[in-house]
Amino acid sequence: MSNSKQKLMGYMLSALKSHVSPIDYPAPVAELFTEEHLLSVRSLYDMSPFFGLGFLAANYAILEAASEQPSTNKLHVIYLAIGWEEECLDHLILFYMVSVRQAGNRSTLKITTVEDSFNSGQRLMMLWDRLRDLAAQRGVRLELNIVSQKLSELSRNSVVFEPDEVLAVNLAFKLHRMPDESVSAENTRDELLRRVKGLAPQVVTLVEQEMNGNTAPFPMRVGEALAYYEALLEYFESTVPRDNSKRAMAEEGLIRKLVNSVACEGRDRVERCEVFEEWRARMGMAGFQLKPLGPQVAESLKPWLGCWAWDPRFTVKEENGGFCFGWRGRTLTVASAWH
Repeated sequence: MSNSKQKLMGYMLSALKSHVSPIDYPAPVAELFTEEHLLSVRSLYDMSPFFGLGFLAANYAILEAASEQPSTNKLHVIYLAIGWEEECLDHLILFYMVSVRQAGNRSTLKITTVEDSFNSGQRLMMLWDRLRDLAAQRGVRLELNIVSQKLSELSRNSVVFEPDEVLAVNLAFKLHRMPDESVSAENTRDELLRRVKGLAPQVVTLVEQEMNGNTAPFPMRVGEALAYYEALLEYFESTVPRDNSKRAMAEEGLIRKLVNSVACEGRDRVERCEVFEEWRARMGMAGFQLKPLGPQVAESLKPWLGCWAWDPRFTVKEENGGFCFGWRGRTLTVASAWH
């Protein structure tokens, strides 16, 4: 048995123990909201092309929507709870590409982040001067708005808009941790989608893990978790040295995510991933239509594929209107755009 499979069996055993005897073997719940877990997830996203390329695909989809309105050079992107510094580097890539698209004109990129935590907004402000200077070097005027409110209260009254700007909302990896109708009558997952639709954005990007881990029966949920996390752990085992400290941190985050998704029920189950078809249904109920990612997005991603482009185990494909990133035949993340 490979080292990655041995690890997986150990993690799954721990999850099943917690499911059967939650008092004797308490599952991680509060840990998923700690700074330590935030750093672990950051390492996971940094080291896994399935996540990083998902972010990039979302950014390119936003730029594609902006290019469809050449009469303006103002782009406004709303992020929900940025949460960790490295994600801001995605913004650097974004406004660099904006400056290329709008060559010869001074572009404006406005970023609004909706934060329900004061500390998150404070951390973002500490980075902002540096980001603004880097944007200026690329001919982009950068604006930041931090809106402190609950995501369930998001509306056009809480965000400052200009009539001539292209509005985009980036929901990358945000929805799977929100409760749905199986947890609470409030159904904050679908309520947020309706509120985002009420903002009337030109494009909404969605990137999520491809795993049926929300309302599936328990045996199916266990099988899904086994297949999904086996692929991720096998990726790390095959491509990242064992003594890499960031790999160890990323795997710690994976442990918490796996155990929570299998061991917990009700509100304690924070990790509630769904497959793309389920997200399509939810987006449709909220009034969105799929905006297929064009060939320009695929072409733009090619320079970022690097060594993975030559590894047959890593897959990138367009399917049912979404971009799928996977390992050994298993799709791990899907990026899509909506309007």
